[in-house]
Amino acid sequence: MTLYRAVPQDGVAWVTGASTGIGRQLALDLAREGYVVAVTARGEDKLAALVTEAAGSKGRIVPFPGDVTDKAAMPELVSAIESELGPIVLAIFNAGTYYPTRGDHLDVDNFVKTYEINMFGVVFCLVPVVERMKARARGQVAIMGSVSAYGGLPMAAAYGASKAALNNMAAALKFDFDKMNIRIQIVNPGFVKTPLTAKNNFAMPALMDVGDASARIVRGLRSGGFEIAFPRRFVLLLKLINLLPHAAYFAVMSRAMGWRKRPMRK
Repeated sequence: MTLYRAVPQDGVAWVTGASTGIGRQLALDLAREGYVVAVTARGEDKLAALVTEAAGSKGRIVPFPGDVTDKAAMPELVSAIESELGPIVLAIFNAGTYYPTRGDHLDVDNFVKTYEINMFGVVFCLVPVVERMKARARGQVAIMGSVSAYGGLPMAAAYGASKAALNNMAAALKFDFDKMNIRIQIVNPGFVKTPLTAKNNFAMPALMDVGDASARIVRGLRSGGFEIAFPRRFVLLLKLINLLPHAAYFAVMSRAMGWRKRPMRK
């Protein structure tokens, strides 16, 4: 059996973390594809502006403000979306955050807040959506990961670990989701120009525009496999580097990111 793949005629697309960055651009691009797109974020004003920007698209954007870390609220929000707009056939769990985390200046809150949003914020949305998709025997889910999931990177101890957890979770769920005719995909972008990457104070190789990143994700949703990862050469390079013995890996990455020249923080 060929796994289900969503089309606008079947129902609603839901995008979390839609107020900025990749999520915002994805919502616009999906509306242009013809979807009715439910968008969720905490910033109501930014969601309202998104609705205006999507005017004239084949589809439309409908705001459903909410906090993905609110475990009790997410089932209610899913119910509200389906009651007002129809069945969610495509769910893109994009909400995420990044707190630079250095080993010489550890902060417990960096880890807690990162996992609350990046990991549990996905789980709290995923569970109620999948229950409904299971009952309908079809659906498509995409989870926003990162190439930082492939191996440890400076400044990304919290962020990369949360994205690695999402990669592992998605792969583990795929075995049962396939039986339920629910397509699950993990999206692992490289560096994309967003408010999150603006926090970085180091060179970001293969940095790409958010519009290009969104276009690649939309193509992957239409025809891609389990992993949607880009840019391809950068992804391949990182995957090859992560096959190196640990000693070689740390030497290569330290040099590539200029980390040995970085002064320690006091």
